[in-house]
Amino acid sequence: MIDAREEQIRILAKQLKLPTVGNYMDIIRQCNPDADFSDVLLELLSAEANARRENQNRRRQKAAGFPYLKTLDDFDFSKLNKSVSPVFIRELASCKFIGDKKNIVMIGNPGRGKTHISIAIGIKACLLGYKVLFKNAAALSTELTEARDSYQLGKVERALENADLLILDELSYISFNKYESELLFKVISDRCERSSTIVTTNLPFSRWTELFENSTMLSALVDRLTYRSHVLDMNGPSYRLMSTQASAVGGPAELSKEVAENE
Repeated sequence: MIDAREEQIRILAKQLKLPTVGNYMDIIRQCNPDADFSDVLLELLSAEANARRENQNRRRQKAAGFPYLKTLDDFDFSKLNKSVSPVFIRELASCKFIGDKKNIVMIGNPGRGKTHISIAIGIKACLLGYKVLFKNAAALSTELTEARDSYQLGKVERALENADLLILDELSYISFNKYESELLFKVISDRCERSSTIVTTNLPFSRWTELFENSTMLSALVDRLTYRSHVLDMNGPSYRLMSTQASAVGGPAELSKEVAENE
C-alpha cells in the first residue's frame, strides 16, 4: 500500500525539481540510526546536489559531441616521446590553460594518442563546468559551408565562439578551398585571446601549405593559433600499429625488442 505522505513528498519534490529528495527513504536507510534531523537534511541536500552535478556533466559531455569517451587513466604515458612529460600532460588536464585562454597544438604522426589526450582533457573540462565542443576539422569545414549556404552561418559561428574549449581534431587529411579556409580562419581568429582551442594534426606547420592554398592567410592562422599556446611534439611509433604487431608477434616482450631494433 502506498503511503499518502510519501506520495505527496514525491509530487512536491518533482514540482520543486528535487527528484533525489523525492527518493528520501533510500537516503534515510543509509544514514546513521543516531542521526538527527539536521544530519538527515544535509544528506538529502548533498545527494540532490551531487545528482544535479552529475546530470549537468552528462549534458555537457553530450553537447560536446565526443566520438567516444577517454580518460588519462586509460592512456599509456610510457609511449610518449621524451619531449612530452606525463606531468605536463596532467597539468594540462587541470584545465588551467582554459582559464588562461591559451591553446594546445598537438603535432605528430597517426596513432600517437593525440585524439585520446584531447578527449580526456575535454571530459575533464566538462567536469569543471566548461562548455566544450569537439569537431573533426573536415566535418567542421563541411558544417560551416552548409551553414553559409543555408544562411545559418551566424548561428553556427556563435555556438563555436561560445565554447570555452573547442577541440579541432585531425587538421591533416584534406585540403581546404578558398572559402573553407576563410571560414576556418574566422573561427580560430574569433577565439584568439577569448577562449581556448586544441588542435591535433599530423603535419608540422611547414606542411600546412598542403591544407590551405592562401599562404598569407595561413601565416596569420598559424600566428593566431600558436600565440599563447602549448605546442606538443607527439611524434613516435604508432600505438595502434604497435598493439597490432604485439598481437601478431606473440606479445609485448617481442614487440619491445622489435621496436628497439627499428629505432
